[in-house]
Amino acid sequence: MNAKTIQQSVFLYVEDNESNRTVIQLLLQKAMKAKELVMFENSSCFLERVKALPECPDVFLLDIHVKPYDGFEMLAMLRADPQYRDAKVIALTASVMSEEVKQLRDSRFDGAIGKPLRTSTFPDLLARILNGEAVWSVS
Repeated sequence: MNAKTIQQSVFLYVEDNESNRTVIQLLLQKAMKAKELVMFENSSCFLERVKALPECPDVFLLDIHVKPYDGFEMLAMLRADPQYRDAKVIALTASVMSEEVKQLRDSRFDGAIGKPLRTSTFPDLLARILNGEAVWSVS
């Protein structure tokens, strides 16, 4: 993906926690004026649902501990599909143990942002990832 601004990007967020979905909606749509935000409450039929969207997401925000497919499994599906292979995929996780952060990096996520999200830093972290920087802000 060429570097895009947040206002030019279509985001897909997969998150089973309603409060976390609300926070992302407020941040991306209201504060940061994202072009579009699509949210899935679970990961069932993940790739089929992604392919059925009217517009291809530029950025995938994946909760790591969602079901039935976790964030690692969804990432593997995206990386295996030529249409989404080069999409920006960011892990949003409350799991910040060093071995899990290593697994996130090794799995080819483009970055990771720890939850709970900080409204003061999230916009900058996201912009840096969109500009090609590998950001691992999970502390």
